[in-house]
Amino acid sequence: MPLWSIINGTVVNVFTVMVGSLAGIMLSSRLPDRYRTIVLNALGLVTISLGIDACVIKFSETVSHFAPLSDSPRTYGARLAMVMIGSLIIGSIIGTALRLHERIESIGGWIHQRFSGQDAHRFAEGFLTASVIFCVGPLTLLGCLRNGADGNPDYLYIKSLLDGFCSIALASSLGWGVFASAGVVLGFQGGLSFLAVVVAEPLDEISLALMTMVGGLVMLATALLILDIKRMPIANFLPGIFLPPLIVYTCGIISPGWLLPLSP
Repeated sequence: MPLWSIINGTVVNVFTVMVGSLAGIMLSSRLPDRYRTIVLNALGLVTISLGIDACVIKFSETVSHFAPLSDSPRTYGARLAMVMIGSLIIGSIIGTALRLHERIESIGGWIHQRFSGQDAHRFAEGFLTASVIFCVGPLTLLGCLRNGADGNPDYLYIKSLLDGFCSIALASSLGWGVFASAGVVLGFQGGLSFLAVVVAEPLDEISLALMTMVGGLVMLATALLILDIKRMPIANFLPGIFLPPLIVYTCGIISPGWLLPLSP
């Protein structure tokens, strides 16, 4: 498959984030602080709604779809919840051990040194917040896997449009850190798209759903950060997003049918 067919959706997404960020930065000089605050509050509320959609609603849909096929439908939701919670806890322990949050903030600080007139803390916060919002969510996972495996960028094109408008709002309040997050979008989504090419078999539907649910929890944590309700080391939670496929695979070996319903 040609290289462009694998990463075209990601390239368009990076372009819209950069253009939207530049537009937001230009608008920020004309916005009083009270308007920047209300924009951040609105973004926090939108991020909450996205997190609920990715976590709570996706959980309900997955249980409704797969529980009737399970040998114990009454406990199927609890099993999914155990995997989701376990992935987040184990992932946060891994992220803390690797000091992901501190490392990403230091990357933001290093990039900040290349810019002038920008508060370092504000830059790092914008870089981290935008990176999580742009890279976590169902459209990111499904879009990259579909773009890499089938060469179809439709989901990422939709995501690009949404991220473009979101970057305007973020950059108007958080500045150049949002623009710098375009590099994370390129590396993260491009890597997922290439991973979809080399993986022999696509991920099963339950693994994708669980990855989306854990991502939804991370988005809710990001919303609390944006709204200045609770500051958490968001990046330390990120490894948990990639653990569900491993747990589902392990459960399938140890106890077939426990998560993935057996074919009749």
